[in-house]
Formats: sequence, C-alpha cells, structure tokens
Amino acid sequence: MPEDAPGPAKRMAEQLSSIVRAATSGSAEETWTSALPCRRRPNRRPCPGRIQVLGSDDAIHWSCDACGDDGVIRGWEDSPFDLRLRRPVAQPGWMTVPVPAEVAATLREIIVLDTESERYVFRARATPDGAELLGTVEDLDELVGFVAAEANHEENRRRQKRLDEAFALLNDTLAEMPDAY
Repeated sequence: MPEDAPGPAKRMAEQLSSIVRAATSGSAEETWTSALPCRRRPNRRPCPGRIQVLGSDDAIHWSCDACGDDGVIRGWEDSPFDLRLRRPVAQPGWMTVPVPAEVAATLREIIVLDTESERYVFRARATPDGAELLGTVEDLDELVGFVAAEANHEENRRRQKRLDEAFALLNDTLAEMPDAY
C-alpha cells in the first residue's frame, strides 16, 4: 500500500494479507480456526471472534466464528503473502506451544522473519486461552532467535517490553523441551 493510503484501507490490506498467510501456512483440506482476531466492531465493541480459514487452489474462504463476517480472497497465488510449502511437510514431529493471545499478536507483528518462521507464526490455532503454535523444536528455536533480534533493535519501549515477554515465554518453553539444544 502507498504511504499516503487511508488508514482503513491499510488496515483492511493488513487483515487480508494476514488471512492469506494463515490460510497458506496451515492445512488446506479443512476449515480451521486461526489465532487471527476479527477486525469488526459490532455495536462499536471489538468482536471476540477468531478467523476461520479454508484454502483451495484458487480461493481462500474465511469467516469469523462469532459475528459471521466472511469473504473470499482470490489472486493471492505467488504473492509475498503466499506461505505454501513448495515441498511436503513431515507433520509427525510437530508439537504445540500454547501462547497467550497477546504473544501471538506480537509474533505476527515481527517484521523480519524468514518464510519458515512466518509460516510457523501464522499457522497458530486459536484456543480458549489464546493460541498454540504448531511446529518442530527447530521452528521454535528459529523463532526465538528472530524475537530476540527484533527486541534488541526495537526503540519503542512498549513494543520492546512485549517482545521481551514473548522471548521469555518462548525461550523458557524451548529450555523445558527434551530435544532442546
């Protein structure tokens, strides 16, 4: 989006790009509830819902599990937001890492992530307590490094505090894992 684009257009573009990332990072065969929050504000109050996604070869169908807002995204293939794997994924070694919704939101805001880490972050599934990351110990280890780098270079104190909290949670989880380095 151009720098002079109106705020609502930028927010809509951000939401749609996040939906594409979520849909292309997870399972395309089934509808699943991502950790992405709904952006609607029915009666001027934030919708408590999460975005459900179903990807296919030519379209991404999405809907809010609370307010019913929905849509279809087309033309996303080979865009910078297309996180589909170019090769099959071995899922048996995956584990879940529970994180609060605030940490999941902070992780989605990290600017410099490689494709694997971005896929790991946007594959997060909604839970009653926040979200859970799905991936391998190596995925978590890689993400911890990116969170640390982002926190070390952040000048905004509030954002740095959120990144430090995310780092502490993820690093502690990694240290508790039997396969940790």
